[in-house]
Amino acid sequence: MGAAGVLPAAACVLLALLPPGRAQSTPPAGCGKDLSSLYYNLCDLSAAWGIAVEAVASLGVVTSFVLTIVLVASLPFVQDPPKKSLVATQVFFMLGTFGLFCLTFDFIVGPNFSTCASRRFLFGVLFGLCFSCLLAHAVALNFLARRNRGPRGWVTLAVALLLALVEVIINAEWLTITVARREGGPADPCVLADADFVLALTYVMVLLVAAFGTAWPALCGRYTRWRKHGAFILATTGLSMAIWVAWTAMYLYGNQRAGEKPGWDDPTLAIALVANACAFILLYVIPEVTHVTRRGPEQAYEDDGYPTRGVGYETILKEQKSQSMFVENKAFSMDEPSFAKKPVSPYSGYNGQLLTSVYQPTEMALMHKVRALPSPG
Repeated sequence: MGAAGVLPAAACVLLALLPPGRAQSTPPAGCGKDLSSLYYNLCDLSAAWGIAVEAVASLGVVTSFVLTIVLVASLPFVQDPPKKSLVATQVFFMLGTFGLFCLTFDFIVGPNFSTCASRRFLFGVLFGLCFSCLLAHAVALNFLARRNRGPRGWVTLAVALLLALVEVIINAEWLTITVARREGGPADPCVLADADFVLALTYVMVLLVAAFGTAWPALCGRYTRWRKHGAFILATTGLSMAIWVAWTAMYLYGNQRAGEKPGWDDPTLAIALVANACAFILLYVIPEVTHVTRRGPEQAYEDDGYPTRGVGYETILKEQKSQSMFVENKAFSMDEPSFAKKPVSPYSGYNGQLLTSVYQPTEMALMHKVRALPSPG
């Protein structure tokens, strides 16, 4: 399915999950009477988008946390040095994905000062961290695909963090200018034009496009084993671009055209967050975690040419048994009598067995002895 088919499908999903525009003064079904109206979307059984997004976000929080633990725990078993050097960058990417799932709850609950401030600041920062890690990984893949040697792990991580730090500075200054220095009234981060929110994410969009474009040359490298990692980044950034085009179109034009401008803004952003975070998990995190412990062709060749013996209980018993048999054979050869090594006379009656030291005279010897006896008289 191309980009032309992805965009209408994403728009249909957004329209299907968005809530009907209605003002609600009494607690909806599923919510308690003493519950603040700020949290109605978390328990309203009639709001399909709130229940669905909440469930997916909760599952995403658990999944991303477990995958992060699995990736860190598998680090001692990574035999490919280039893959091991990229684990730190991938861990930071997974932390950013974990933060996106958590931030989704900010858009499910109602707006107030704290939720609006965290939305405006963390939306761009978390996406900036994820796209910076993807861009740094794509740059490292270009070196690996051509030379089979990439930059050091701390260099790749430093590039990703520096790129993300730019978005942190941008959002901090933007939030300070628009909220802390607001003239003519109290500071309210919820009062914000839609176009201003989207324009503040311009740098994040640049990172997304840069990661998508940088991953393409890795598919043409000399070392083909790195192509699948470039394909993971391409699939992730390609679907992310489709999601971003869909939610910006709905946020800026679609909601207003449908006549539900204030009521559909938060659901649009919440669905975009959880959809993009799920794309990160399915298209990048899970494939990378499953490939991180796989051996490269160099390691497989070394293992085939120089097989290693497993150190186990059975191996130790076999070695001890062979050593004891060697010692017994050596002792037997040392205790062998010396006459057994001498040639045996053909007149000794040898029948295939070793003779003892008892003297056994023959008939000829007895006859000679009798003739040698002196005659009587």
